[in-house]
Amino acid sequence: MSRQPGVASAAGAGPDAALARLRALETLESGYEAWLELKLDHAAFRARLREERERLDQQGSFLLGAVRAAGLVPPPTPEGPGLVPSPPSAGDFVRDAEAKLATAREALSQREAEGEARYDAAFTELRTTLKDRIQRHLSASRPRLTLLLRRVGAERSILHVERVSGDAPVLLCFLFSGRIPSRHGFLLDDSTEDVALSPAPLYPDEGVAPADVRPDAAGLEARVRGAGEVLPLKGFLPLFVPRPGGGEDFFRLLQRGAVLEVEVAEGATFRNVLSREEAERFAGHLLRLKLEGRIDLELEAG
Repeated sequence: MSRQPGVASAAGAGPDAALARLRALETLESGYEAWLELKLDHAAFRARLREERERLDQQGSFLLGAVRAAGLVPPPTPEGPGLVPSPPSAGDFVRDAEAKLATAREALSQREAEGEARYDAAFTELRTTLKDRIQRHLSASRPRLTLLLRRVGAERSILHVERVSGDAPVLLCFLFSGRIPSRHGFLLDDSTEDVALSPAPLYPDEGVAPADVRPDAAGLEARVRGAGEVLPLKGFLPLFVPRPGGGEDFFRLLQRGAVLEVEVAEGATFRNVLSREEAERFAGHLLRLKLEGRIDLELEAG
């Protein structure tokens, strides 16, 4: 059974090419470009393995059909098909063909295991490198936020934050959650797979299935709290703000054109009109981050 060069080359070169890109440039964006390259290459590698496995299954099915057509095996029974070839020369042919198929399947499984191990190592290096770069960026410069207060009556208000761009969303995501986002341009991405729906708050990354990219507020909070080192966020920044009596409220800064609108989770939904206490507590949390030297902050009342 011949070895498939396409699968072998994918397992041998893919991770190295992405890591070479990662190591060549020190910017956050280049790191994310290398990550995307590795994800695409990994998907192509798996697709080639899947095609090879399907080809081997087809060969096995064709062999069994040919043997049956030659009258060398009885028809299937409730106990299942079995190869009972006769005469001996036919048995030798069948055993030889089955042995070749088994060897090819074993070799394919071995290439898959070796390739997955190399991709896993490459993904680990990418995430570790990105986390290190984010921490170095944060130690060298502080993200700047401008918080805008919009009164809605005497006791309610809407909070906006001026939109941030470049590396700032990645830095803020790590600062607020301790995790790295799965994509560099996540905050300003307003694309949607269905024009009748608003953009989903999650990407189908990091184990999130395409059907699960639109959880309600409670589900989104659970996802953020329970995530590993990567958050597949889209279009918002998460922020947990302590309550005076203990616990935390889940806020998000949702991308809305020129501003990020502050919303608080309330059951299964989010609410953008905040009570005076909620608005002051949110602003106070940002102020603490400023006093700790972690962000630059300006407060403006409208």
